[in-house]
Amino acid sequence: MAEHQLSKTFPVKPKLKPKPRSQKQTPESKYWSSFKAQQIPNLISSITSLTFSPTPARPFAATHSASLTLFSSQTFSPTATITSFTDVVSSASFRCDGLLIAASDLSGLVQVFDIKSRTPLRKLRSHSRPVRFVKYPIADKLHLVSGGDDAVVKYWDVAGETPISEMQGHKDYVRCGDCSPVSSEMFVTGSYDHTVKLWDVRVTDSKSALSLNHGNPVEDVIFLPSGGLVATAGGNSVKIWDVIGGGKIVCSMESHNKTVTSLCVGKIGKDNGEESQQYRIMSVGLDGYMKVFDYAKMKVTHSMRFPAPLMSVAFSPDCSTRAIGTSNGIIYAGKRKAKETEEKKDLGDLIGFGSVEEPERRVLRPSYFRYFHRGQGEKPSEEDYLVMRPKKVKLAEHDKLLKKFRHKEALVSVLGSKNSDNVVAVMEELVARKKLLKCVSNLDSEELASLLMFLHKYSTVPTHSALLMGLTKKVLELRAEDIRASDALKGHIRNLKRSFEEEIRIQQSLLEIQGIISPLLRLAGRR
Repeated sequence: MAEHQLSKTFPVKPKLKPKPRSQKQTPESKYWSSFKAQQIPNLISSITSLTFSPTPARPFAATHSASLTLFSSQTFSPTATITSFTDVVSSASFRCDGLLIAASDLSGLVQVFDIKSRTPLRKLRSHSRPVRFVKYPIADKLHLVSGGDDAVVKYWDVAGETPISEMQGHKDYVRCGDCSPVSSEMFVTGSYDHTVKLWDVRVTDSKSALSLNHGNPVEDVIFLPSGGLVATAGGNSVKIWDVIGGGKIVCSMESHNKTVTSLCVGKIGKDNGEESQQYRIMSVGLDGYMKVFDYAKMKVTHSMRFPAPLMSVAFSPDCSTRAIGTSNGIIYAGKRKAKETEEKKDLGDLIGFGSVEEPERRVLRPSYFRYFHRGQGEKPSEEDYLVMRPKKVKLAEHDKLLKKFRHKEALVSVLGSKNSDNVVAVMEELVARKKLLKCVSNLDSEELASLLMFLHKYSTVPTHSALLMGLTKKVLELRAEDIRASDALKGHIRNLKRSFEEEIRIQQSLLEIQGIISPLLRLAGRR
């Protein structure tokens, strides 16, 4: 029994392991990374806006140049293109039933199209300058909201092609707007005069119900799902405001390096359950970053970089598809991989037979014949007691030699390998056994040359330098006479000296840079 315990050994492992620089991926980062990006190229010019249809099919529309293109959210292939525009298309919005889509362009015209026939049903002419946004109110099929460079916000009667109300309160270009998710009579607009105004069409004097100052030209504004909060984007900041509380600012996020161009709201998880209540704000900017902001915890939970300035972002209502538009005419569309059960259910609904489910397999019991003929691929149940087979420890050549106390041969063997971690691990084991210097003293010329080559290559590596620098000094003291007698060993020493001199120059340069930066950081901290 005692002999068995003595023969039980484990492979040596390096103790000087560097700590990982990258943080572990959080569950939320894994969720957002699961949207595999697919490029939709060749859309000529900048993607000015993206919007998803609220219908179950959920196609999405992209406005680019003088065109509006509809894409399938399943295959990301274009299904229809509308080109009945005379100028650049700036914005688009689906009606709540998904049968119609409204689009505005820089000629000042707002048009309403039938999705199937792609024919313009209404042409709304009243803006004197380019129209920058158009929106269908929630659950309203008869009205539209638009705003443009004439600093006027209009509330339209689509059937009569006439503006019901003209709201004048902005002093500069109106660039964006959104409709309240809880009321079809309220909407919010953002302007280059740094203000965000809340409007109510029931107010007779056409004055804004609330005015907020973002502090920068407002590029985008959205209502959050509760209807009581509004998120605004302007400059490099995204701010959240409490409109019920009189326009009080809730928080400000300044994680972008350049102008934030677009915002949208998305949910984590499915349409039901606790996860469906976890809303996130997604923002994109000219710095090429997409940021995911958890406004409940007031922090950025995920960030993703794209190779071009980003102009627009949209997220499907069922949380399965994300689309991001760039300034060079490329859409990065990502679809989250659905579970097999959901795919089978969708397939069954398309065929007309309802959900397609696999037949349930009977639970195995000791009274069944199949219970005694289970294979290795059979998964254990919760009630089963697992007997784990101990894994056989595989020993490398140097581990076997250390087990036999052949220390010098173990060091020579591991020096022949290309894994520096194993070499350092063996050296640390020999230090613990107080045999490393004795092994160095007994090395012949060829073995000493391989040791000097290893020291030349790795002694300046930060993870190994604490041990190898001291070992280098001891090797030169113990084997000075042998090194003087051999020209080959002298060449290795010269190489070792050059590497040390280069490392000293690098450290001196770093110290000079540190001396330059430290006063600047102190001055910045005082401000």
